[in-house]
Amino acid sequence: MAVKIHPAVDNGVPTGSANFAGGTLTCHCTSAPVTVSLKGDVAFNHVCGCTQCWRPAGVLFSQIAVIGVDKLSVTANGQKLKVVNPAATILRHACSVCGVHMYGRIEKPHAFKGFDFVHTELSKEKGWSPPGFAAFVSSIIEAGTKPEDMGAVRARVKELGLEPYDCLNPPLMDAMATFAWKAKNAAA
Repeated sequence: MAVKIHPAVDNGVPTGSANFAGGTLTCHCTSAPVTVSLKGDVAFNHVCGCTQCWRPAGVLFSQIAVIGVDKLSVTANGQKLKVVNPAATILRHACSVCGVHMYGRIEKPHAFKGFDFVHTELSKEKGWSPPGFAAFVSSIIEAGTKPEDMGAVRARVKELGLEPYDCLNPPLMDAMATFAWKAKNAAA
């Protein structure tokens, strides 16, 4: 079985550029596309199997990273953006015409509040921090992958040099646990 993870990594994980200055994300509309400017590089870039993240049609994983909210600005056609699910923790702002998620923001208390979730594949610029792991790998079963294919999927992820996790990577899980601990102890 030839396993395709995501077009950005299927031919090998790209390398980033030192001191990358950022770039522009553009939705898939051919007329009046939404554009988002990112001032600087992203962090924690990864491929994600969760069923909430936007991904191109026919792809097993999305590719997602974070950047500080102060480094993101909508630069064109922001009136086309709509929140996909207002009840979700990550408020994913998608183009109401083509459906592409342009950024996700957390407004309520959370370990990742202050970061926006973005898809660097929507940029023509090269040099973004590359994906470093695979998150929520088992979740692709919820999206239709057969459980018996998961061994091949994990093998392909590892072959690409990405560590597969069925949650986030340890530093991000530690950040979430630290946030929960601080919130619990602040209330005590």
